[in-house]
Amino acid sequence: MNIALAALIGIMLSFMVLTNGTLAGYLGNYPATVVNHAIGLSIVLIIIFFKKIKIKTLPKAPFYIYLGGAVGVFTVLFTNISFNHLGMSRTLALGLLGQSITSIFIDHFGLFGMPRVKFNAKKSIGLSFVGLGIFLMDKF
Repeated sequence: MNIALAALIGIMLSFMVLTNGTLAGYLGNYPATVVNHAIGLSIVLIIIFFKKIKIKTLPKAPFYIYLGGAVGVFTVLFTNISFNHLGMSRTLALGLLGQSITSIFIDHFGLFGMPRVKFNAKKSIGLSFVGLGIFLMDKF
């Protein structure tokens, strides 16, 4: 089930890049980012209302735990900017490379409370294939 959900995330991210990038072409990068998040907030509020979910007070947690929303805003904004200059395939491929490198770094050092998973040569091979794929997409 988790593998299917991860694949679904990839499909949804592709659709998100396409729709947000196209919207940015109509409205501009910053207004499109605002519209994107306003619609997302509206949908979540509707779900909370109909599921009758109570919003709890914020627990005492490290400050960085609450930065996901800010990261989301910059992700949408930077994706919109990239989409209009690089196209969808290169934007997503470079995003995947950035996610992979960041994930490996976080795992290797056990950052943000994650268990440590040491970097090894096998991961270098995977990153090399991603980098080669991006290079080939760019050249052909």
